[in-house]
Amino acid sequence: MTVKTRKENRIRRHLRIRSKISGTAACPRLCVSITANNIYVQFIDDENGVTLAATSTLDKSFKEQNALPNVAGAQVLGKMAAEKALAANISNVVFDRSGFKFHGRVKAIADAARENGLKF
Repeated sequence: MTVKTRKENRIRRHLRIRSKISGTAACPRLCVSITANNIYVQFIDDENGVTLAATSTLDKSFKEQNALPNVAGAQVLGKMAAEKALAANISNVVFDRSGFKFHGRVKAIADAARENGLKF
């Protein structure tokens, strides 16, 4: 039996998710990525291989709100992501949690994005 690290398990989950979902220009993929210090959110069109809109905890507007990359900050980031998406004429998305479990910061981003007008 081989011992898998948490990162290897997350990558396997991510590959399993990505085999089933894909973003298009009409319905892009809302991809959430969490590192030790930051949270990133992108709207990706997989057919053309382009990022349509993106935001993260490194953005100037996020830092102006004195938010941290915790659950409360993830709610702020979800709201910012929804605003950027609506500005780019994106209303329907496919949610990609990138192998992270759907709780905590990932769930906070998804709920805040739904509350601010995104459908997924």
